[in-house]
Amino acid sequence: MRKLISLAAGAGLLLTAGTASAADKVTLQLKWVTQAQFAGYFVAQDKGFYKDAGLDVTIKPGGPDVAPPQVIAGGGADVVIDWMPSALASREKGVPLVNIAQVFKKSGMMLTCRKDSGITSPADFKGRTLGVWFFGNEYPFLSWMAKLGLPTDGSDGGVTVLKQGFNVDPILQKQADCVSTMTYNEYWQIIDAGLTADDLIVYKYEDQGVATLEDGLYVMEENLDDPAFVEKMSRFVAASLKGWDYAKNNVNEAADIVLENDETGAQTEKHQRRMMSEIAKLLEGGTKGLGYLEPGDYDRTVDTLLANASTPVITKKPEGAWTHAVWEKASGM
Repeated sequence: MRKLISLAAGAGLLLTAGTASAADKVTLQLKWVTQAQFAGYFVAQDKGFYKDAGLDVTIKPGGPDVAPPQVIAGGGADVVIDWMPSALASREKGVPLVNIAQVFKKSGMMLTCRKDSGITSPADFKGRTLGVWFFGNEYPFLSWMAKLGLPTDGSDGGVTVLKQGFNVDPILQKQADCVSTMTYNEYWQIIDAGLTADDLIVYKYEDQGVATLEDGLYVMEENLDDPAFVEKMSRFVAASLKGWDYAKNNVNEAADIVLENDETGAQTEKHQRRMMSEIAKLLEGGTKGLGYLEPGDYDRTVDTLLANASTPVITKKPEGAWTHAVWEKASGM
């Protein structure tokens, strides 16, 4: 009897090992560091949604020296998170990225200004110093300035661009009249540093008609020719969206899961819970559900980028830059 039990246990171990090895590996490259901006993916991993989908997912944090298009082009990831302006610019430069799901429906990007600078509307930007993120994040700003007819070279009648680090020091130290912020992150860093909402005036890209799509999932176009890859990505998208749905309905728990995955220890509970609350607002909307790329939103992004004639982000309308095939398969459509 003991021998039979031992054999049965051994068979069970073999079955478990076989099941584990059968899981399809997926490497996801984040656009930035571990934070609630990416909560849905960490929740999907923590809650076993990826495992249930037969996936073994590795989530790679980003940072100031990490460019997702370069990572995936070099074979360091199967799928990356990127903003569409960056992805489309990369595509035109020879890295054929394709959007397979658009998680964020709305843009969280803003220009936050000090009221004591005297700025009361975008018409007051002329002659001002504005903090701008680069590394692919400058494209929406440049398009906005082009729409306003403001040169960005510091010449008379234009604006002076301060290459902003990934902090808000320029506005705190009055080195810039305005700085780039996200609704869910840097704006609150300014508040936590001592300025109040009454000290600030914000201009959301959404309200200025120059919002572009952020935080979409992108893969290399050539991989979509492989049915097995498409099937794997459909499971990944389905599990990820399940994670996002859970995260937006369980904000505090989702933030806590992010904190558990923050190996740097730099994040705080207060900031991450607040961030997750703001992120949840960006997921709202859409005609067919979470992760569906609205063609109209894509067209608006492309038109905004093409409108910047002086420093073009892209020079022509892209073709084949997105597909609904993976999302539809993930949604069972």
